[in-house]
Amino acid sequence: MKFAIALFSPPHAPASRRALRFAEALLAGGHEIVRVFFYRDGVYSASSSVVAPQDELDVAAQWRAFIEQHRLDGVVCIAAALRRGVLNTEEARRYGREAVSVGAPWELSGLGQLHEAAQLADRLVCFGGD
Repeated sequence: MKFAIALFSPPHAPASRRALRFAEALLAGGHEIVRVFFYRDGVYSASSSVVAPQDELDVAAQWRAFIEQHRLDGVVCIAAALRRGVLNTEEARRYGREAVSVGAPWELSGLGQLHEAAQLADRLVCFGGD
């Protein structure tokens, strides 16, 4: 079965860890993940500026490793990212900002990518949010 995952919560929230464990279980069970879409505060999972306290799990780093290891399509909502100062090189240059906090394996893109993922997948599973 094909799954798309949308994450709305920051990496320190329980929903982020649950989403990661769910994604790991999917792949272990032989399922396919067509895309992981990070939206709202979920965009912080793609930020290299997030630092977890030493006594906590670094879920953002775990997401990065998971996306890289399995060569998944990790898409970060560009509007949510810009609003939160999560910028790749191109957007930092465009807006005259010095800080760049998003690089490979992440891709900044629009909500259309979430819509497309929902169309390509058998199931869209969302984590976090209000």
